[in-house]
Amino acid sequence: MSEKLSNAQIAWRAAQDIADGAYVNLGIGFPEMVAQYQPPGRQAIFHTENGILGFGEAPPQGEEDWDMINAGKKAVTLNPGAAFFHHADSFAMVRGGHLDVAILGAYEVAENGDLANWSTGPKGVPAVGGAMDLVHGAKRVAVITEHVTKDGKPKLVKRCTLPLTGVGCVTRLYTSLAVIDIEGGHFVLREKLPSISLETLQSLTGAELKLDGPVADLIVPEL
Repeated sequence: MSEKLSNAQIAWRAAQDIADGAYVNLGIGFPEMVAQYQPPGRQAIFHTENGILGFGEAPPQGEEDWDMINAGKKAVTLNPGAAFFHHADSFAMVRGGHLDVAILGAYEVAENGDLANWSTGPKGVPAVGGAMDLVHGAKRVAVITEHVTKDGKPKLVKRCTLPLTGVGCVTRLYTSLAVIDIEGGHFVLREKLPSISLETLQSLTGAELKLDGPVADLIVPEL
C-alpha cells in the first residue's frame, strides 16, 4: 500500500462522528488520540475507568499532577464540572449503559461484529481489562485500527482467531483505508481512500465488503 492514513488521521476521522455532549470512553493507547480532534463547537465528556468524568487535555510537560491520571496512566487536566468517583461506580456507569460511545483498538474484527483486542501471546496484553465491560455497556462501539497487520494480513476477518473481547459488539470501523459499518453480519463499506480501488481494498480484507449505496471518498486533513 503506497498510501494510507496515519494514526492521527484515523483518530481525526473517528472524532468527527462524536456528538456534542456525548459521554465517551477511549481505549488505552491509540484511541486516546481521538480526544485531540474534536470538531469546533463540540465537546465530548470523557470517562475513564479509574474514576474521572469530564477530564481535559494533557497538562504542559513539567506541570503534571500524577495523582490525576487516566486509565492509560497519562496525566490529565479537569474540565469545569468534572467528577471523581470510586472504581466500582465507574464500572457501574459502564455496565449500566450510561456511555454513548466506546472507541477501542483491535487485533481482529469479524464481519459479525466480534472483537479481539487482547492476546496472551509473547507481546500480548496480560488481561482483557475493562474492554469486556465497555463493549457491551456502551451504546455504540467503534474501532480504530490499521486495515492490515504489519506483515500484511487482514485485521478485518470472517471469524476472529484470537480470544474474544466481546461478541457482536462493534458497529463501525475506522481504518487506515476505509470507514466500514457492521450491519446484518456483514462489512458494509461507507468510505474509502480515493486512491485505492474497491478491488484492492477487498483483497486486503478477510471477508466480503458489501455495498449499500454510493461509497464516499475518505478525505482527511494533513496532520
